[in-house]
Amino acid sequence: MKATVKVGVGTVEEFFERSLNRARKLDRGERLTPEMRLTFEDPADLIRATTLKRVEIIHTVRKHSAAVSELARLLHRDRAAVDRDVKVLESLGLVKTDWETNPGHGRRKIVRPLAAKYELVATI
Repeated sequence: MKATVKVGVGTVEEFFERSLNRARKLDRGERLTPEMRLTFEDPADLIRATTLKRVEIIHTVRKHSAAVSELARLLHRDRAAVDRDVKVLESLGLVKTDWETNPGHGRRKIVRPLAAKYELVATI
């Protein structure tokens, strides 16, 4: 699991500047710190992607991985709504899901965090 995922708003130019700086460090033989970033160009997209309910899901699975049905029970939400939010978070690379056998009841989807820490930054 990666240590931190940085989520924020930025421009394409900032992306290329970060990439150029990292390439220069590599040329000098410096070690790069592994990092994961999720950058939105439009702040409205960031707001839509990181709703309060989705942040609650991330916060809950950071404590312990859980099945979608368990998350729904813990968060007092409809299972289908939690599943939709999990799919959005997974598509953004903020959580991952795995299927595991649920003895006597088929399979269940387990939601796991991709990082120990999520950091919202103004400019990344």
